[in-house]
Amino acid sequence: MINRGNAGENIFTTDRDHEVFLEYLETTAERFGIVIHTHCLMTNHYHLLIETPHANLSRAIQWLNVSYATWFNKKHRRQGHLFQGRFKAILIDADEYLLQLSRYIHLNPVKAHMVETPQEYRWSSYQAFCSVIEKPNWLDTSLLAYFGKQQKAAIAGYREFVEKADVETLENPNKLSVGGCILGDSDFVRWVQESFLADALDVKDIPQLKLLKPVISPERVSKVVADVAGCALGDIVAKGRKRNQARDIAINLAIRHSCISCVELGHFFGGISGAAVSSRGKLCEKNAEQDENLKRLLDEADKRIVDN
Repeated sequence: MINRGNAGENIFTTDRDHEVFLEYLETTAERFGIVIHTHCLMTNHYHLLIETPHANLSRAIQWLNVSYATWFNKKHRRQGHLFQGRFKAILIDADEYLLQLSRYIHLNPVKAHMVETPQEYRWSSYQAFCSVIEKPNWLDTSLLAYFGKQQKAAIAGYREFVEKADVETLENPNKLSVGGCILGDSDFVRWVQESFLADALDVKDIPQLKLLKPVISPERVSKVVADVAGCALGDIVAKGRKRNQARDIAINLAIRHSCISCVELGHFFGGISGAAVSSRGKLCEKNAEQDENLKRLLDEADKRIVDN
């Protein structure tokens, strides 16, 4: 993942800035149980190659960014946002791309002409990989095992893999990602879609995944629900009757499948607010846990939408 300074501003201006960020990174790893495989702190952005066993990437990075930004602003007597919007995260097939991404991240300072060799750069994990400095407990260097069972041979193999690369022609592996958010072969992409996109109402950690969802219009959703519920399309689209189960089902499934904002869906469903759309969608989901008939209709309509 990568996060940049707001409007391209520098987020690291002194050695102490780098040190404090790494301290917060250590706390983040311990507090949220994330696994950090590679890192590199540049001038106006940072790279992390991380694993999140507990599916809590958003909370972890939010804590990291807010903690560091608060310290940075106080230290440098500035105000306002330090980071630009949301971080960019990409799901990767570790077996296929872990090594390539690690190499690319470690070579960032060389590509930026900040140093001649990656080993010279203090603010990446490369020195720890090469045993130039003691490896911190929070850094996972297990990918060295790809290069040998013995530590000395593994380090030598990794160094050759990184330092023999042609920096001028080296491409960012993320450019090969599907939809800007999945990096892997067709089988891996299909697994991600089936695992994370089939049923999820929202993908909080990597919202770019929403771009891979099939775009299904609210009109189509409503027609399917009307057919399943045995009611007129007008009963679903127009606001009015309270306790309109079919309308609530359509709203829930439109949120799930249309990739349209709640505000836009509010216009479609008779001019109600985006907040009302969100509220009714969530309430339908909650009620379905207690109402077997509602759950049956919701599941049947959902199945027809997905299958057709």
